[in-house]
Amino acid sequence: MSDAESVPEGIPNPLSLPDGEGITVHTTVLLKEAVEGLAPKEGGVYLDGTLGGGGHTIALAGRVGPTGLVIGCDRDPRALDRTQARMARAGRKLPIRMAQVNFADFPEVLAMLDIEKVDGFLLDLGLSSDQLADRQRGFSFDSDGPLDLRFDTSEGIPAKELLARAGEEEIANIIFRYGEERFSRRIARQIVRLRNEGKAIQKASELAALCRQVIPGHNQKIDPATRTFQALRIAVNEELKSLETFLPKAADFLRPEGRIAVISFHSLEDRIVKNAMRGDPRLEVLTKKPITAGEEERTHNPRSRSAKLRIAVRR
Repeated sequence: MSDAESVPEGIPNPLSLPDGEGITVHTTVLLKEAVEGLAPKEGGVYLDGTLGGGGHTIALAGRVGPTGLVIGCDRDPRALDRTQARMARAGRKLPIRMAQVNFADFPEVLAMLDIEKVDGFLLDLGLSSDQLADRQRGFSFDSDGPLDLRFDTSEGIPAKELLARAGEEEIANIIFRYGEERFSRRIARQIVRLRNEGKAIQKASELAALCRQVIPGHNQKIDPATRTFQALRIAVNEELKSLETFLPKAADFLRPEGRIAVISFHSLEDRIVKNAMRGDPRLEVLTKKPITAGEEERTHNPRSRSAKLRIAVRR
């Protein structure tokens, strides 16, 4: 657990707080919509389970004031380091605590802080631009670094090891289930063929090249490797399992009138969020249809085009 209690001077509205130069290259998605959707109140306690570049956390901290608290969690230790550095450039204080933890395990953090209930939870399930820029973990398709794809490299196995150990059917099932890739069997067959020839996939660029070669007549607007990388990332980080664990727990720890806001980026996540919110009698869904980015944001930040924000309130 670490403290981060400062923010650059001269920023009257945290919603317009720019990312620190040389600290993060990530542009926060649906920042205004997510923060306003949580309706943060003075003195409230909020937990951001996906700290990322720190944008949502900092904005919330600016709303709760000195008597409130925002807890920023992330599995990626580098996300905490970047936000810590960003906050350290400061002068003015903000009530933020940070912890390296899977958001599904947030009760452990609340117990450490002796907090029984919170006023709101926020998740932004997208991959950050900082992670894409990290050449050593393979999130970028054209990276010559190892195909790792783990958020926390101290746990689990990297994607390259998964592809080296798993059978063809298992690989195909992972790519189809988590990536909804209709050419999953063809991709898996080629991965195993290369492995049997002593050319096992080691780098992100190698896997991307394989997908581009195998998938015929692909849509140039979407890289052919997109769904396969998504599937492997979800598998090695057990992302859907974490989300399914988090949602009912969050309702347990939410005060009456407290809110949950979740930003998802693909249909598998959005379906889980939608069904969990609608199926929990303790929650009232505030978004009949998910909130999406406006034209200006989509133009400025293309990654926001697939973002969907759903919000529910504790009855």
